[in-house]
Amino acid sequence: MNKFFLITLIILSSLGVNHAQKDITLEDIWTNYTFYASGVRGFDFLNDGKSYTRLEKGKIQQYDFSSGDFVKTIFDANEVDGGINYSAYSFSGDEGKIMLTTASEKIYRYSTRDNFFVWDMKSKQLKAVFEDGKQMYADFNPQADKVAFVHDNDLYFKDLMTDKVTQITADGKYNHIINGASDWVYEEEFGLVRAFEWSPDGKKIAFLRFDESNVKEFTMQMYNDDLYPENVVFKYPKVGEKNSVVSAHIYNLENGKLVKIDTGSETDIYLPRIRWTPNGDLYVFRMNRHQNELELLMADINSGATKLLYKEKEDQYVAQSVLDDINFLSDGKYFVMASERDGWNHIYLHDMMTGKQVKQLTEGEWDVTSFYGVDEENKMAYFQAAKETAIRKHVYAVDWKGKQKQLSKEEGTNSANFSNTFDYYVLNHSSANTPPSYAIYDRKGIMVRELADNQRVADLQKEHGTSPVEFMEITTSENVKLNAWMIKPADFKENRQYPVFMYLYGGPGSQQVTDAWKGQNYWWFQMLAQQGFIVACVDIRGTGARGEELKKRSTRGAE
Repeated sequence: MNKFFLITLIILSSLGVNHAQKDITLEDIWTNYTFYASGVRGFDFLNDGKSYTRLEKGKIQQYDFSSGDFVKTIFDANEVDGGINYSAYSFSGDEGKIMLTTASEKIYRYSTRDNFFVWDMKSKQLKAVFEDGKQMYADFNPQADKVAFVHDNDLYFKDLMTDKVTQITADGKYNHIINGASDWVYEEEFGLVRAFEWSPDGKKIAFLRFDESNVKEFTMQMYNDDLYPENVVFKYPKVGEKNSVVSAHIYNLENGKLVKIDTGSETDIYLPRIRWTPNGDLYVFRMNRHQNELELLMADINSGATKLLYKEKEDQYVAQSVLDDINFLSDGKYFVMASERDGWNHIYLHDMMTGKQVKQLTEGEWDVTSFYGVDEENKMAYFQAAKETAIRKHVYAVDWKGKQKQLSKEEGTNSANFSNTFDYYVLNHSSANTPPSYAIYDRKGIMVRELADNQRVADLQKEHGTSPVEFMEITTSENVKLNAWMIKPADFKENRQYPVFMYLYGGPGSQQVTDAWKGQNYWWFQMLAQQGFIVACVDIRGTGARGEELKKRSTRGAE
């Protein structure tokens, strides 16, 4: 009997059968979420710099940073008359009110329609923002006494003191005119959905108006889990076809006056951002259709006249980081921005009055991959960068003199979420083979407390005998070096042939080959490896974190 058992083990071993390796199934990955790595849901810093809130079972709970001790319940949905089932929340600037999001209805990739409610912390009253249909992008003014929102393609605001609702625009029409919200192109290509901004004094609203009347329509079938599909018709400009004609406007709440901003006579352009500065100046971003020229126009808020502050021009295209990573400082003297002007994405200090560069704060043959913001009081900028290699990232601080400090220590991928005062930050660390962990650190880089370590997921890796993600470099026939990773079956043998599953995405600036946790896809790849596949991924030309030349090489074709 023992001899038979030994022979059976030898045969199973030769066939690559490993009973110590527990099977990974699609049901466990995508239905049961057995392997799901926990995050820190609903985490939000408070203004005091000493505490934060988390959304837990319908409650917004306040905790102390340093100890992790529970402080108090800020809002409990069960204590509201009739209750309220909300999916997200945000505080007003003074934290005296909370915006609650309910009944969310997805439109495109980022856009939604919702029902918004305002909870007044002092009066303990809950009010609907609008009673006559769903809204989009409800947003407090800085004084928290008004809320602006979009309904049926028109822009409105509500006075929270009187409950009076004022309709700012009246020409909104589906598939024709949109006020205060973006069209499909701006949402998909520029990441813009809310197209209105409150002025710092809460007395004006700047917004974009999209005239998509001449944009051709596209019909898409949406199945919505029903037997018969629904035909959805929307404006979808294909390459070379007409885009929306976009204009910028300012509405004055005190006198009801509407001012159009002068963005030039050319209408086949983009206005991808509008931004107020802390001292009340308004800037409109103007970009040509080729997207290789970007201008910052300073607008006169009374007449709508504009003057050019800054211009950036590239051979191929201007990176979106230039749109998003601009911080106008409250001193009114400087702004900090990211740019690829020297071939790598770096951070620059500029003069607010002239637009001229004062100092390049970061430099070298490496990319800043995320810009977290500016601590004005201490004259520090915080960012993530791929300094040693494109596949690994750390978190850094840099002062106005260009002196840098690395805040993260562990190899892999590190990202951060800073408090408003920059006194604390939540550091997220993971690697391709290590699930994410979250911890709070103070300004000195000392860990205050761990929030989540996902040890349960690490134990599941051992239980299921997962194979390591291995990194490598591939050289193409054009002598271009590309980053890649591979997962081999646990019983991999060099002299055998295996089916290969290639996984990749090559959108401009994207990355798949990173030393970072891949979420549910990690387990899908491991399942394929269990079934005898080699799983591989290559970051092709056009991908990110390796400088402008490689990222924009795909626009020039192979060399």
